[in-house]
Amino acid sequence: MSNRAEFEKMAGDVKKVKTRPTDQELLDLYGLYKQAIVGEVNTERPGITDLKGKAKWDAWNSRKGMSNDDAMSAYIALAKEVISKYGM
Repeated sequence: MSNRAEFEKMAGDVKKVKTRPTDQELLDLYGLYKQAIVGEVNTERPGITDLKGKAKWDAWNSRKGMSNDDAMSAYIALAKEVISKYGM
């Protein structure tokens, strides 16, 4: 299975876990996913009142400089960890 195909499968599977992952796990998954799909952050950081938006933006921005392929590989590894931890 190609890295891209496995990435897409994991992106679907991780949404089916029995128990909601921690906020930090969700932010890590989000940041890696955005870096893999979009690349570098291409939006302004949300304002002070948008706490959730800021957290997501920061999670994505923390992956700055990571290649799309490296982000996909890291996402796959984290998704597998989350799935094994929480079950599907």
